[in-house]
Formats: sequence, C-alpha cells, structure tokens
Amino acid sequence: MTVLELIETGERQLTQAGVVFGHGTHNAFDEAAWLVLWQLGLPLDSVLDGPDSVASQHPTATQQTQIAALFAERIRTRKPAAYLTREAWLQGVAFYVDERAIVPRSLIAELLADGAIDSWLSTATQEVLDLCTGNGSLAVLAALAYPDVRVDACDISADALAVARINVDKHGLQQRIHLFESDGLASVRGPYDLILCNPPYVNALSMAALPLEYRAEPALALSGGSDGMDFIRALLRDAPRHMAEQAVLVLEIGNEREHFEAAFPQIEAVWLETSAGDDQVLLLTREALLA
Repeated sequence: MTVLELIETGERQLTQAGVVFGHGTHNAFDEAAWLVLWQLGLPLDSVLDGPDSVASQHPTATQQTQIAALFAERIRTRKPAAYLTREAWLQGVAFYVDERAIVPRSLIAELLADGAIDSWLSTATQEVLDLCTGNGSLAVLAALAYPDVRVDACDISADALAVARINVDKHGLQQRIHLFESDGLASVRGPYDLILCNPPYVNALSMAALPLEYRAEPALALSGGSDGMDFIRALLRDAPRHMAEQAVLVLEIGNEREHFEAAFPQIEAVWLETSAGDDQVLLLTREALLA
C-alpha cells in the first residue's frame, strides 16, 4: 500500500468507528494523515499530491503493521491523537503533551500570532501572566510573540506544570518564563500588564455530554461548575489587584458567552474575532473590571 492508501484506509476506519476530532484536527482525513505521517517519521506538512509526493511512497510491511496498530489504539482507547504521538501543534509551533495536561488548542494562540491584541499593549507591556497554563503553550507563544516581555505561567496542577517545563525547555525560554504552582491567583504577585487565561469553563451539562476524547483529558482543566463560571467569578473579582493601571485580561470562555453575560451583566467586555467566531474570547480592561 502507498502512503495515500494507508491514509485513506485510516480515514475510513476512523469514520466508521465514530471517533471525535477537535484536538488538532477537525476531520477523519486530516487525523489519518497526521497519524500515518507521524508513524513514518515524515513532516506533517509533507506534500500529498503530485507524482513525486510522499503519497506515492510504499512503506514497508513492518511500517504498515505499526500504522494499523496506531489506528487501532486511537479507536480502542478514544484518546486524542496528540496523546498517542506526544505532540501537538499550535500556530505552527510544536509542543510536547501527554495525559497530564489538556491538548493545547486555545483560540488565544491565534490572537497572539496575528497581533490582534497588540493595539491594547504598548512598550510598557513587560510583565505577562499565563494563568491556567496547562502544558505552557500560551506562555511560550507569548514569549515568542513579544521578545521583550517576561512571562509568569502558573497552574494548580503540578502534573501540568511538569509538562509545561518540558515545553519551556524545548523552546529555550527558561530565562524568560517562570513556572509556578498556584490555585487561581492565590500565589500570583504582579502587577501584570497582560493576563492570558484559558480557564476551566465547561458547564456541568456539557461536561456530562463530553465525548470520550475529551474525557481523556484532566477534568480539572475543563470543568467550570454548574454554569461554567466558578473559576471566572473568582478571577474577575481578584484580577484588578494583580494588574497594572493600563493592563488587560484576555479570557477564553468557549461556548459559554450566554452564561458569562448572565453572570456578569454589568461588565463591559470587548469580544475578539477568532476562527471560531466573535463570542469565544473576550478582553477586559482593569478599568472595566473595577467598574
């Protein structure tokens, strides 16, 4: 079988098994291509069309057996592919990941990459906090986007921080990213000029209905209580004490805008456009929080 035929076979198997995507890919073909190329040690951006493409290569019988076993494990365990490959990509940057942290997929990464929040920052922006850092991906992306800033990155989970340490070291950012354990803002100092936060925000009903792929991730990083706002209530109450005068908070809330607006009807939020729409990530100034 050729590489392309192995991908198409995997695509059919994933589709028939009803696996769920959303941890780096959004359809069966892309996920199958990821698994096949990874198992073969080929770049994920390998060209899959044209007469000289990798698609026409013929993997060995041993490689084909390994690929079949990888698809079988993906289907049997329902673990996200990133947990099987121990790698995830966010805005073209590679990150290590395992079951100790959720698979990185924050929409805030888009905003860092395309400069969407730059107009809210200035040369005075020096201190950044990545709250609920998980595997450290947003901290790394912030440090890469803003070479002059210092980033504090914290999480309640020591396990997640161990994964974040791997990624900070992987990208050579030990001197600019400080990792530490904190239950929300409890151990945070500041003041910060920019706070990034992709917190646990999934409401109870949605948590109960999550597909197995999402249940494979740490529930601590997902569950936000009955309306998804438990962590966010404490965050918005306490954040101003840790923010510089002109600071902003960039907060991801996923599909919980209705619950957010019900919980915080008086807060003036700026909703930011992402690939998922303009109701997933918001920006709050310190002034808006105090008001």
